[in-house]
Amino acid sequence: MGTSVFEQVNRWVEEAFSVVGLDDHLYEVLTTTYREISVQVPVPKESGGYHVVRGYRVQHNGARGPYKGGIRYHPDADLDEVRALASLMTWKTALLDIPFGGAKGGVQVDPMQLTTAELEALTRRFTLAISHVLGVYRDIPAPDVNTNAQVMAWMMDAYSSRAGYSPAIVTGKPLDLGGAPGREAATGRGVVYVLEAACKRWGLDLSGMTAAIQGFGNVGSWVATELDALGVRVVAVSDAFGGIRRERGLDVPALRELQREGGPLTDAEGVEPITNEELLRLDVDVLVPAALGNVIRGDNADEVRARIVAEGANHPTSPEGDKVLADKGIRILPDVLANGGGVTGSYFEWTQNIQQFRWKEERFNEELRAKMVEAYEAVADFADAHGIGMRLAAFSLGLERVARAVRLRGYV
Repeated sequence: MGTSVFEQVNRWVEEAFSVVGLDDHLYEVLTTTYREISVQVPVPKESGGYHVVRGYRVQHNGARGPYKGGIRYHPDADLDEVRALASLMTWKTALLDIPFGGAKGGVQVDPMQLTTAELEALTRRFTLAISHVLGVYRDIPAPDVNTNAQVMAWMMDAYSSRAGYSPAIVTGKPLDLGGAPGREAATGRGVVYVLEAACKRWGLDLSGMTAAIQGFGNVGSWVATELDALGVRVVAVSDAFGGIRRERGLDVPALRELQREGGPLTDAEGVEPITNEELLRLDVDVLVPAALGNVIRGDNADEVRARIVAEGANHPTSPEGDKVLADKGIRILPDVLANGGGVTGSYFEWTQNIQQFRWKEERFNEELRAKMVEAYEAVADFADAHGIGMRLAAFSLGLERVARAVRLRGYV
């Protein structure tokens, strides 16, 4: 049996412990979860009978603030994966210096098999089943894989039916219900802001580079849009059903329009079909894995030919894959740093909800860029000072900050 995803994340935490030099008694506190909830979610089918699925909410560590983390709907969203994602959120929020802890949620279901009414019923029942551990200052969910602003609206309404109107209970909401202009694009834009900062430090010119993006959902489509605007030639993109490539560059605005109309990427004109595995092997300057986890592993990392890997997804690279990439001299912008724009944008939305005051999108993006660049520089400086890679530096910085809060609060 292979190493679980949660064990893979804890391998990085263990290495970071050695770098930072923390006491052993903190290890068990920071490599285990504080609370895990597993609930049964029966949903009536419109055709009769029930879907009976499993839902999870895992709270990893709350020393630095209320728990924060997305909710994903996916057949593979099991407890181990949700634990791993909750842990990543702990280190990510600390690294971005946002006053949140780490949590994650998941429902083991294929939302494509549900009608809209069934999806709403599932969301409401799941929310009420875990509502006793949620709260504006306790635990604030957000969108993740296969969830969106509409799902967050249903979650907010279900929670508010018990607690009173509570827009700050979730982030990533529709604008009409307290969502923040800029939040939808924040994860993708954050990836590009970090990539820009890294290229500036490395003395590289982004304009004219080539890029391939695995995943064309909310994160990948915004990465493509922002890179295209900077003059980067996006030569390949993909989704769960496969992808497309065109060496002279894809028409990103046309792909976004096709996506909005619900058409598959392969309906685009003048493109060559490509598989997700083939996309990872393309000879490009920048590879952005922005779909699911563990797509770059020990058994395929040697085939990656990109010069830079900017991780838009959570844990897209296994520890074995990471070592292979590093040995090949490929520069890595790790997920706990590169995709931190989402939770940073959620922080901005949450604070605006509490104040009942909305920023303009220009301010949102300026603040987002400042946060992402500040975090990148801190990680790069730490990596240079200790002679380590960016991923280990990111985990070490996050670990230092969480451990400090744990001690100050008297947990151990």
